[in-house]
Amino acid sequence: MLIKCLRMQGGGPYPAARVTDITLELNRPTGQWGIERREMHVPNTYGELTPCGGGDTIPLFKRKMTIGRRSNCDVILNFPNVSSYHCELELLNGYWFIKDLGSSNGIKVNGTRYESRYLMPNDTVSIAKHQYQINYTAVGDAPVQEEENPFSRSLMDLAGLERPRRPQPAAKSATPSAAKPKPPQPKHRPEDDDAMKYLNDLG
Repeated sequence: MLIKCLRMQGGGPYPAARVTDITLELNRPTGQWGIERREMHVPNTYGELTPCGGGDTIPLFKRKMTIGRRSNCDVILNFPNVSSYHCELELLNGYWFIKDLGSSNGIKVNGTRYESRYLMPNDTVSIAKHQYQINYTAVGDAPVQEEENPFSRSLMDLAGLERPRRPQPAAKSATPSAAKPKPPQPKHRPEDDDAMKYLNDLG
């Protein structure tokens, strides 16, 4: 008879770094239990994304993770409005940093659209229209956010409602039409004046 159980251990801000596999085996003739312990190491988790509408949490098991619809992304979100490579999460100096990878529907942090942003614990992250709360233990001093000029973007863009404009085709340069050559003017001759004087005298 075998009984197996797992005991997870960890420490510091990123728990679950070690797992102990314990096996209990009953020796029927003697009625005694034998205990076997085996240590297993599993990847650290650096936090998790919790869906705001309910569902399974997404563990952040790497310090740099891509999120998108492609099968080779670290976090796969198989939704039509999520781009193939939508955004990237990176743990920088103890804080998670999110960066848009040129997605169609963008990312938001606490309701405001950004190209990139440091995430504080319990911030709400929107990937397209899918909202998650990021839960982790920050380490060190809070980073300084790169604030942008609020007047450089429209209110629609800040709210994530403005679609990127398509580039307009370059206007064709108007080529000046070739000037038509003037007809050659007859050269003035002195004998022409004498002929005109003679005709005037006849009249």
